[in-house]
Amino acid sequence: MKAKIASCPSCGSPVEFRVSSSLVTICEFCNCVVARTDKAIEDHGKVADLVQTNSPLQLGVTGKYRGRKFELIGRVQYNHPAGGVWDEWYLAFSSGKWGWLAEAQGKFYLTFEKRISKSIEIPPLDSLVPGKEVKFGSNEPATVAEIGEATTGAAAGEIPWDFEPGIPHRFADLHGPKQTFITLDYSDNEPKFFLGKEVELKDLELAEGWGMDVSGTGLPSGQKIKALSLNCPQCAGPLSLHAPDETQRVACPSCNSLLDCNHGKLQYLQTLTKVRRVRPLIPLGTVGKLHDKDYTVIGFMERFVRYQGQTYPWTEYLLYNPDVGFRWLTHNDRHWAFVEPVSVAEAKKEGQFVTYKDETYRLYDKATAFVRYVIGEFYWKVTTGEQVNMSDFICPPRMLSFERTDDGTNKEVNVSLSTYLTTEEVQEAFKVENIMRPFGVGMIQPKPRQKGVYQLWGLFLLAMFLLFAIVPAITSKSVDGGFFVVMLVVMSVLPVGTFFYQHNFEVQRWRNSDYSPYSSE
Repeated sequence: MKAKIASCPSCGSPVEFRVSSSLVTICEFCNCVVARTDKAIEDHGKVADLVQTNSPLQLGVTGKYRGRKFELIGRVQYNHPAGGVWDEWYLAFSSGKWGWLAEAQGKFYLTFEKRISKSIEIPPLDSLVPGKEVKFGSNEPATVAEIGEATTGAAAGEIPWDFEPGIPHRFADLHGPKQTFITLDYSDNEPKFFLGKEVELKDLELAEGWGMDVSGTGLPSGQKIKALSLNCPQCAGPLSLHAPDETQRVACPSCNSLLDCNHGKLQYLQTLTKVRRVRPLIPLGTVGKLHDKDYTVIGFMERFVRYQGQTYPWTEYLLYNPDVGFRWLTHNDRHWAFVEPVSVAEAKKEGQFVTYKDETYRLYDKATAFVRYVIGEFYWKVTTGEQVNMSDFICPPRMLSFERTDDGTNKEVNVSLSTYLTTEEVQEAFKVENIMRPFGVGMIQPKPRQKGVYQLWGLFLLAMFLLFAIVPAITSKSVDGGFFVVMLVVMSVLPVGTFFYQHNFEVQRWRNSDYSPYSSE
């Protein structure tokens, strides 16, 4: 790549355009946004320093994607409307092509700008609805996951578009089959179409030795900052941030103050008054192992729904692992479940049913959930009274939950998969004791198994009929039919009882659902 050298219009220091198609570069000396036009170099203002997210990537890293060599040459940070930032890295390929690599909450999405042909129709932004499918030309339909408006924040390196700080960025993200990812950019008069897929770092074949430093942290690339010990600005009580580079809200357990967290800097927002304190059964800071991963409990909240004038609460524990990101542990009516995110494109809804990985889930409930109590850390700007529209579909021992939010600026649908855990599994994972066992049937509690009952019953019936047919032929004496009937009735008590027990178990599972298949019973 042949570099073009120019002088920064702000401080006069040399700036370099290494890629002929880059439009903007950030001056390393004064953070000036230097744009080049057909006639001259222009000053587009200054950017703030990059927010330290401890990304495992860094400028100058080289790699290879599908046999094509590239270099990470630029970076822009966007301020998300729900709080926090996400990074967009720019890959300059040796062929002259650019790749956009978005990084958010430990996931990576590599896309390439595609020319919008006559066969591809880009719908207006206001026509998109989260959860609905959109088809682009011959590509398979993609599902709208998020519609929002972010703002451009900090930047570094060279950028292939006319970047300016503080500019609104209207977008829609869609997920398709086989990890397909689409971004529609509505920031300009004409929308732009970016097509790619979710990738892992190993897919980028990064050069050996690339992860030796993260600028400004002194840590190897990919290594997260460990917990920070701070004091609440209201009561001076001790606080520990286990994910300081991700946390947006902290609720002090000592004085019930809700604090805004800007990467380790705490600012008082409000006191959560008139809130009934709820004691977590698993203390904050506890480390547990689930599915061969160590998770730290960093946040705790109580949520509830209202149904026919009654309130139904449950609690949720926010789990954090620096390698996989955030997961949840829910506790509802003494039943536990492990919760992980799912691509909205993988869960296909049709009426009251959802298909996911060849399993069919049935609608159990629709409701508006409210946040009533929070303590600890959270990766979004949570507050009491926050609400989300939920739809739960069950296929015990699993459940798919669709959560929809719409704050006027940002519209989003998130899908999560809950998997049932026994009390014993939770106690063993987090080394806690004296958790009360459930006494009722849970929404996704596995149906009791009566191994071999029906098989043995079938074998008994076969044996009885064989004896009924063979004995007369051998002994020339008839079998007492009354005895045969009595034995049949006696041996049928267990399987018939098992059938009714399991049936009643399912009836009890659906007792609080408006969509119960047993509603007539």
